[in-house]
Amino acid sequence: MNQIIRRNPSTVPAPVGEYSHVTIIPKNSTLYTFSGQIGIDAEGNLPNNLQQQIKNTFKNIESVLSSEKLTADNIVKVNIWSVDPIDWDYFYEIWGDFFSVNPSMTIAYISALGLPEIKIEIEIFAAKPE
Repeated sequence: MNQIIRRNPSTVPAPVGEYSHVTIIPKNSTLYTFSGQIGIDAEGNLPNNLQQQIKNTFKNIESVLSSEKLTADNIVKVNIWSVDPIDWDYFYEIWGDFFSVNPSMTIAYISALGLPEIKIEIEIFAAKPE
């Protein structure tokens, strides 16, 4: 089988969010790593509002994927770092519009990111099967 597989084994508790516990990348796939994306807009502005930063971040993720002819379905891992509490209802609304299948995910609340005005940074890993 030459496709990315995502699953939640019955031997571990169900995910507490919208993610898969296991992502399997098939042999001979090309692995892509991307720098963390932030909520800067197309004009180079970084809004103060966390929700707008989240929305912009997903737009930026879509753009970097597109630059490599990839889609959200190619994402195998997501790392999320936030300095502010995330409104999960809002976050998962954006997430659900972006992903048709949930990749593996890690979330951490931290004290600071690269610049003081950055509230969230999302890093992705993607794979493209042959």
